[in-house]
Amino acid sequence: MGKGKYIDSQAFINEAIDNIRNDRAVASTLLIELMTIIKSDETKHQNSGPVAAKYLETLQRSNEQLVKLASLLLKKEDVASSLSDAEKADIYELINKKQ
Repeated sequence: MGKGKYIDSQAFINEAIDNIRNDRAVASTLLIELMTIIKSDETKHQNSGPVAAKYLETLQRSNEQLVKLASLLLKKEDVASSLSDAEKADIYELINKKQ
């Protein structure tokens, strides 16, 4: 792969996490403001409900993104932590000695 095509995966992950956190902060702030408006004037509840649902959807999507990212990172760690051929041979040898 040439230099221009190299992807810095850690920078990409950090950017994704930053974006998720920013989206959550904005959605949370807007939802709190909307709840204040609804509490002050209950007639606005019917019109504000769909907007509140959108903010909650944004928060849910960010949760799902974090779960997916965590899952991918765990899979990557599992691959990196697998046993080498030499380690497998040592374990096999130990098992055979005990029989």
